[in-house]
Amino acid sequence: MLETAARPTVATDSGARDQFVRAFRWMLLARVLDDKFASLYRAGKIHGGVFLGRGQEALSVAVGAQLRRGDVYAPLIRDGAGRLAFGEPVLDAVRTYLGSPLGPMRARDGNVHRGRPREGLLPMLSHLGAMISVVNGMLIAKRFHGETNFVGATNIGDGATSTGAFHEAINQAAVEKLPLILTIADNQYAYSTPTARQFACASLADKAAGYGVDVHEADGTDLVECLRVAGEAVARARAGGGPQMIVARLLRLCGHGEHDDAHYVETKLKQSGLGRDCLKVAEEFLVSKTFADAASLAVWRSEAIREVEQAVAMVQREGAPDPFAQEWSALSTTRLMEARSENL
Repeated sequence: MLETAARPTVATDSGARDQFVRAFRWMLLARVLDDKFASLYRAGKIHGGVFLGRGQEALSVAVGAQLRRGDVYAPLIRDGAGRLAFGEPVLDAVRTYLGSPLGPMRARDGNVHRGRPREGLLPMLSHLGAMISVVNGMLIAKRFHGETNFVGATNIGDGATSTGAFHEAINQAAVEKLPLILTIADNQYAYSTPTARQFACASLADKAAGYGVDVHEADGTDLVECLRVAGEAVARARAGGGPQMIVARLLRLCGHGEHDDAHYVETKLKQSGLGRDCLKVAEEFLVSKTFADAASLAVWRSEAIREVEQAVAMVQREGAPDPFAQEWSALSTTRLMEARSENL
């Protein structure tokens, strides 16, 4: 993790260089996985929505990569890269989207609500600020149990900052001085509503002061900057600095979901710096610093494609759940019964 005081840079520190390469490969795998989900959706193989993280991978992976075992992470619908960095298997994502009964949710929930709570990876309830209070609750529970040196993180979009759930939860985190990292992807639109119609302050970072929360701003298209800022925020929260807010400006490079053609996005935004593709920016950085060449990039992409294709092929052979063979009890109840049987 990058320490605030030292601020090593990717260009001069080998550890940070390795971190950058790992983060890039998670971004690349997330992009390939997203592209595959989009293809399966258009082919009628996925029921429900498909929401892509295209353009937000750098910010997402920067947060997920800073967390460790014992931390809490509540990723949202565009956080495939952060999920992978936190340790989510590709199979979990594929099984959930394709409705496999072998997935973490056993095909019992919508395809964006997957998670492994016992491992600190929370299933998403809603992307509209609802997960902040859930993370707060888990952080307070850890405190009550005497645990130390942990943090919790969740990501939201700019639209979620207009909800009551956001206000109540960030206020609670500030009052309780919880080690919360709240990342806001200011992607210029809440679905199709532009930020100018959402808030009147000059920047979402201005909201932090009203809650007594530290704020960090970043260019969400720049992986180097995202890693540095996320590292500083996590380190400060872990050291007892209370909740940290990260505001990163970028542009969602796709519609709200695969059902949305994003016709409402202004052309000038697409052509601005906000419209840069963070994956291409990271690729250019890798090549400019001789951390990788075209051949290495091609190999990494081939490996990502192979991993995704193998996962999809495996899951497609697993079939759908049989409603007549399912044990229709709560998952927690089933696991409790299994645990009790093992102890008999």
